[in-house]
Amino acid sequence: MAKHINIALVGNPNSGKSSLFNYLTGLKQQVGNFPGVTVDKKTGSSQVAPDLNTTLIDLPGTYSLYPKRHDEWVAYKVLLNQDTDIKPDMVLLVADASNLKRNLLFCSQIIDLGVPVVVALTMMDLAKKKGTQIDIPGLERELGVPVVPINPRKNKGIDQLKKVIAQSAENLYQPPARDFIDNNALAENAIASVKQHFPGISNYKAIHYLINHEHFLLHDTMQDTIEQIEIDNAFNPTKTQADEIMQRYTRIKHIMQQTVVEADPLQKALFTERLDDLLLHRRWGYIILLAVLFLLFQSVFWIAQYPMDGIEWTFGQLSGWLGNTLPQTGWSDLLINGVVAGLSGIVVFIPQIMILFGLITILEDTGYMARISFLTDKLMRKVGLNGKSVMPMISGFACAVPAIMSARNIENRKERLLTIMITPLMSCSARLPVYTILIALVIPSKLYFGFLSLQGLVMMALYLLGTVMALLVSWVMKWFIKSTERSFFILELPTYRAPRWRNALTTMIEKAKIFVFDAGKVIMVISLLLWALSTYGPKKKMDAVTAKYEQLIRENPGQVIELEKHRKTELLQSSYAGTLGKAIEPAISPLGYDWKIGIALITSFAAREVFVGTMATLYSVGDDADENSTTLREKMASATRSDGTKVYNLATGLSLLIFYVLAMQCMSTLAVVKRETRSWKWPAIQLLYMTALAYLMSWMTYTVFS
Repeated sequence: MAKHINIALVGNPNSGKSSLFNYLTGLKQQVGNFPGVTVDKKTGSSQVAPDLNTTLIDLPGTYSLYPKRHDEWVAYKVLLNQDTDIKPDMVLLVADASNLKRNLLFCSQIIDLGVPVVVALTMMDLAKKKGTQIDIPGLERELGVPVVPINPRKNKGIDQLKKVIAQSAENLYQPPARDFIDNNALAENAIASVKQHFPGISNYKAIHYLINHEHFLLHDTMQDTIEQIEIDNAFNPTKTQADEIMQRYTRIKHIMQQTVVEADPLQKALFTERLDDLLLHRRWGYIILLAVLFLLFQSVFWIAQYPMDGIEWTFGQLSGWLGNTLPQTGWSDLLINGVVAGLSGIVVFIPQIMILFGLITILEDTGYMARISFLTDKLMRKVGLNGKSVMPMISGFACAVPAIMSARNIENRKERLLTIMITPLMSCSARLPVYTILIALVIPSKLYFGFLSLQGLVMMALYLLGTVMALLVSWVMKWFIKSTERSFFILELPTYRAPRWRNALTTMIEKAKIFVFDAGKVIMVISLLLWALSTYGPKKKMDAVTAKYEQLIRENPGQVIELEKHRKTELLQSSYAGTLGKAIEPAISPLGYDWKIGIALITSFAAREVFVGTMATLYSVGDDADENSTTLREKMASATRSDGTKVYNLATGLSLLIFYVLAMQCMSTLAVVKRETRSWKWPAIQLLYMTALAYLMSWMTYTVFS
């Protein structure tokens, strides 16, 4: 029977830990939450040998065993065996060879805990470019644990790593006999007293019992006992920690001298450093950042235009063919105006979503996203945030739900709360279908200087508007949310790399699947529900409309086509959907909206992208069979009010765009805010302020452009 062990995967941030986890586990992964805290728990299974199965626990990245943030406490408790659910049998520590000195601090602390450790050395190619040479056998001797150089991107060293893990599991590798530091010089008597109560623990682990026992799984009597040991031995946690770190760096300096040959520091700076001189320049850095964002949003229109046109044409032809082929029955109406119309509202936006996520993935892969955090830290601080808030805000361009969850890495409670409150103002991908259809309706397809798309410029302006409003709201809220915590910003800038095109392609496909199967299910359900609400209504009202037009047709046989159009319009107004839209029309008419738009505002609260599916259904229900080949944009462009004026003029179109930039319109986001803040207070405030802001700004826009 195959043996099974649990392996804790640890390392500094940006050390390549996630790449190794993904490679070893493949698709056999699960994502949950550690009990009691909103920190992701990623676990995965991997068979490292025919007779050895492993469960890998990917712990949050940390720089040392002295935690400050929530995610660092999670890793710390697992490594100290203070987690009720996870008990690792071994530690797989990922260390960055290009920054070995910094990584060895955490590495030496883990080794001193006395658990079996295997070190996976990543970034060997970058170390080589820096002119750094590492004596691997010598490093193994100095550390006392196996060290395996790997490159998960190129599948180098993985087989050797699995072999070493299997050997360690069979106790072929033992923890080193002596610690990196002289524990006795730190607190000899206190350590001995603790070990009397916890036989078998290492000296270094005993120090952590003395420093952090209040956070450990100990009963009250034992807590009091350790407190008394501290008092009896005049134990000073701060001095002990400082002395430990000094001792470690003295030993690390010796290890580096014995095993590492570094390049002459006077040699020419690496490509990364030279590039940072430009990209992080106090003036050019911001200009380049704006240019990158500009190209990002221009590309969403440039590249996606032709596949979107092709998809629209295909669905238009399909609807027309079905309308001319199928009999005029209820089920055919459901198929054409419910299923096909709803499906077209999903598929047509796949190209733009794939392109947007693909480009964002490339920016992350190259290392430029971290530079954006660095560049914007000064601005963030002025509005009550810090540079770490930028990553959730940028992630909000994709989806607010994971973006809000990623704010967990912000240590300061006030800054984290402010980040959560403003992130939904960033234009997520769910808004993209709404922007696209409305921009195409009211903004001319013009090119300036032969290549600048006016529609692309408007798209970029919408994204910038959401960002600017988010910063303004944060500046206002910082005066109302009180906190005495001190804030600090530590960021590691990863080395620039060529993007992993396969990774970008995989992300594009995965995000498209999520949109189609997750958002798409919501859109289809609401589209079919809307078809039913738009087709049926109170029997008396519907019968009265039918009888009225039957009589008019008998009296005016030459106007059958015109009367049929009016009959379908009036039936739609008398339906359940029409009744609902008419009920809220007085409240939204100051914004330039009619009752059909009102229905879309209600349904799109489930998910913003449902707006397009709602429009597709509402404008399909009243169609004649021979008109089904027209696209949704053409139907909306030709829509008129009772006085003959166009529904979607410039004022209404811009008002709607502004509304969707600023309004909450997302149940999932409110749910995750409640989960992250553990209160309904903050999502309620968020819903109220965003709705009020959206209404006010939309009213102002409609008033100005009317």
